[in-house]
Amino acid sequence: MEKLVSLCKRRGFLFQSSEIYGGINGFWDYGPLGVELKRNVKEAWWRDMVSGHDDISTMPGAPQPYEMTGLDCTIIMHPQVWKCSGHYDLFHDYMVDCRQSKKRYRHDQVVGRWVEAKGQKIFATAGSDSDQPETDIERNALKFFGLRTKQAEQLSWDGAMVSLTTVDDFAQVLGPDAKELGTLTEPREYNLMFKTTVGALGGEENSAYLRPETAQGIFVNFKNVVDSSRVRIPFGIAQVGKSFRNEITPRNFTFRSREFEQMEIEFFCHPDSSADWYTYWRNRRFQWYLDMGLAGDKLRLREHHSDELSHYSTGTADIEYAFPFLPTGEYGELEGIAHRGDFDLRSHMEGKLDPNSNPLTLELDANGKPKHRGSGKDLTYRDDLTNERFTPHVVEPSAGADRATLAFLCEAYTEDEAPDENGKLQSRLVMKLHPRIAPIKAAVFPLVKKDGMPEMSQDIYRALKKKFNVFYDEKGAVGRRYRRQDEAGTPFCITVDGQSITDGTVTIRHRDTLEQWRVKQDDVVAEIDKLISE
Repeated sequence: MEKLVSLCKRRGFLFQSSEIYGGINGFWDYGPLGVELKRNVKEAWWRDMVSGHDDISTMPGAPQPYEMTGLDCTIIMHPQVWKCSGHYDLFHDYMVDCRQSKKRYRHDQVVGRWVEAKGQKIFATAGSDSDQPETDIERNALKFFGLRTKQAEQLSWDGAMVSLTTVDDFAQVLGPDAKELGTLTEPREYNLMFKTTVGALGGEENSAYLRPETAQGIFVNFKNVVDSSRVRIPFGIAQVGKSFRNEITPRNFTFRSREFEQMEIEFFCHPDSSADWYTYWRNRRFQWYLDMGLAGDKLRLREHHSDELSHYSTGTADIEYAFPFLPTGEYGELEGIAHRGDFDLRSHMEGKLDPNSNPLTLELDANGKPKHRGSGKDLTYRDDLTNERFTPHVVEPSAGADRATLAFLCEAYTEDEAPDENGKLQSRLVMKLHPRIAPIKAAVFPLVKKDGMPEMSQDIYRALKKKFNVFYDEKGAVGRRYRRQDEAGTPFCITVDGQSITDGTVTIRHRDTLEQWRVKQDDVVAEIDKLISE
């Protein structure tokens, strides 16, 4: 992972935000290659899910044909949106502070083990930023008991590593960066929404929030979409956009950030068919990642247990990837597919629903009034063919554009050997990105800067540039130029040599197989187009 992070900075995939001022934790900037990669991920998702969707045919595994459309909603919305959705009251994590180190931790991300030595039993911990929590827990325990590494056998461990949430008495807890016991505070709520002010007055009545998700903008526009277009249920509304969560401990490169981008679909369907649509979207979204190049042995589809489900959900599955920064055998979430029932539309019609009620009813305040009133607008749907009126159920595939980009980078990072210009095997660092998402689709090289090769290369470059992001390079030995493009993830390199001048053909080199073949100059654009589309 350290090698990948180094490559991302060196080659311009990712930079720490505000780095010249020391950076700001939880925020990342995409460099020249990174912005192209992330944009290609979003465009591939939008093309496959929305603009390229066949509205009149039944997709494999789908119960029936369906339509797809899109939205682009504002980052700041009416504060009542977040009160009715539950974010205002429920969107929080629990945090603990260390009185000694002055550091703050998310309660459920601190892990530890019970250990006994010298007649005393404690719960030694490691923080969420630890790459080797087991090792750090042992080191902290040794330090507390005044033991050396060679005396580790004096530590008597009781049980496996568990979360701090399993511990009730913090008096026996050794904080991740503490020297004494009992320095951690009791857990307390921490709202994850960024608060801001709208207007010039700046009072509490002008408070608003940066959206923590893109989904609510779709729900509050449901009626607008139905009334302004010809969509009929079942149909989906897609959106790609920024979201903001004030994470207590952002970590693991771009995996958990405070500013990130989501690719979400809210799929509206009849309650009777919603279970079938949930299965369809779960399977289709999993297959998309496989098609885009993630390895099947590192990708899994995990159905949530009943105790993991949100209060409104009747089914949720996570698509997870074995990121290299996680311990062996652990996976990180790429995308969640949730069966949300009618929770969202009802919330924005009626008001905040009580998470402890089943079936869901309005949450009331101390006076028996709705705690947070809804819009009062009718968000039900009338089927013009059957005249049936109902509140649609929703299936939500919610993907992270940044997490997907990170997963593609992790999967692509490869070290192998390839022959140099003299035929001698040399170590090679190559980013094996799928051609559809590769930042640069092709690079064009003249073998030497003479004999008409640069002119012919530039003509090919200009022809390709009209359709693809391509790169022209005439500096250095051709072997070094290949290596530079391999690190950038460029799938195809086109070389103009002496034979090109005589017969009008050029060499195309495949990044992954190192196979080379000749193509006529006039066929280069069509050839690259075909290769990218395969």
